[in-house]
Amino acid sequence: MSCLEMRGIEKSFSGVSVLRSVNFTVEGGEVHALLGENGAGKSTLMKTLTGIYQADAGEILLDGVPQTFRTILDSKKAGIAIIHQELNLFPNLSIQENLLIGYEEDFRGMLGWVRYKQLREHALALLQLVGLTRSPETPVSELGIGERQLVEIAKALQSDLRFLIMDEPTAALTAQETQKLFQIIADLKTRGVGIIYISHRLEELFAMADRVTVLRDGMTVGTYCLREVAEELLVERMVGRSVENRYPRSISDPGEMLLELDGIQTRRLPTPISLTVRAGEIVGIGGMMGAGRTEVARAITGIDRITGGVMRLRGEQIHFRAPGEAIENGVALVTEDRKDDGLLLSFGVRFNLALPTLDERQRAGFVRTRRECEFVEEWVKRLAIRVHHMDQPVVNLSGGNQQKAVFAKWLARDPQLLVLDEPTRGVDVGAKQEIYQLMNEMKARRKGILMISSDLPELLGMCDRVYVMRDKAVVGELTGDEMDQEVFMTLVAGRQGVQE
Repeated sequence: MSCLEMRGIEKSFSGVSVLRSVNFTVEGGEVHALLGENGAGKSTLMKTLTGIYQADAGEILLDGVPQTFRTILDSKKAGIAIIHQELNLFPNLSIQENLLIGYEEDFRGMLGWVRYKQLREHALALLQLVGLTRSPETPVSELGIGERQLVEIAKALQSDLRFLIMDEPTAALTAQETQKLFQIIADLKTRGVGIIYISHRLEELFAMADRVTVLRDGMTVGTYCLREVAEELLVERMVGRSVENRYPRSISDPGEMLLELDGIQTRRLPTPISLTVRAGEIVGIGGMMGAGRTEVARAITGIDRITGGVMRLRGEQIHFRAPGEAIENGVALVTEDRKDDGLLLSFGVRFNLALPTLDERQRAGFVRTRRECEFVEEWVKRLAIRVHHMDQPVVNLSGGNQQKAVFAKWLARDPQLLVLDEPTRGVDVGAKQEIYQLMNEMKARRKGILMISSDLPELLGMCDRVYVMRDKAVVGELTGDEMDQEVFMTLVAGRQGVQE
């Protein structure tokens, strides 16, 4: 079997040390998990391995032979592929055209034209392998985040793999898609492929990983056999403290009706949708990828036009013609894709956090810079966002700190209703606890939260009620003792025996 080893890896950016003498080894045919908080150095280590970054010190060995990867093409030639946490697809191209990139010569005809019939057959086989039932000609812009994740996995599977790095591969997948991914991983293991698996979902690691290495503050804390270590120990090693309650749902007495959807429809939601959210409660929406969860959020927040039914906010019938109207009426949306929809990545932390409330710190059309800096510093401190300076580009923040930046800019507007679409996607255990605490604080202040999540334990653990969706329709509502994974999956699968 092959062996890939990293010894004494060090990496700094602008004098800030990110990796400090990190050691990591993965064998062919094993799944070796890499665990750590956001900012611990996991993604940087993998980018160093694949030639995206160059290590300042240390060495990489493949079967005992030192390697120098100057570019990602060098690592690809060595049989190493990576699926990034932040997806790298071209939305204006089709699925099959995205799969073509980097493999053009394999599908080029005698006159230099792409053999699209052969490409389509190749794409169909890959999509079937990952369980994505979409036409290869579908533009990526029409896919949801979970579907795009499956395309990324398909891209990696078409190369001559020896080692595959998966950075939060299930963050946008539902339970069924995750099980399909596990089947793919099991097949790769039997073929001798080594898997480096990065995830904050500990239950996944115990389900399919062989070993785990924990990083904290850019250093190796330890490597453990998953069969011999307790989950509590891994959490403690990762965050440097014990975490007593993974899902700290607070108990409250819901108040007045805040949001009411009465049979609403949009172009994306042909079946009438009805649900309610009261002040002081967290209501969840669950279901498989494509069930219509995000479409409900788009309708509520004015992104999609409501074509039928009635929406009421605080008892008054209302119709948002644009997201700006929703924001002005106290409705804010934390989108599922922070990279494309939630942040301006090339701009600084200060600009991103201050933008939604810019009018509060202007005088005669000029920004009062001192007040803005004080405002941003307060929110960075309140949400414990780890930044080197206030004008640091948000693209350089870890995923968890980017997510907290999105929360900060909307919480600063003090919304009455906060719509959360996959709020903890790609976020570590410690940062999740901080987000959950923010949700509980809003709940205590009699705000309403509508949370969409593919993480079923999170959904059932944090919500007071959960609506279940299937085929873009609400098929059930879970409360009390019905807040159970088995009951939820029965509704999702469309089996009989549960009242819909």
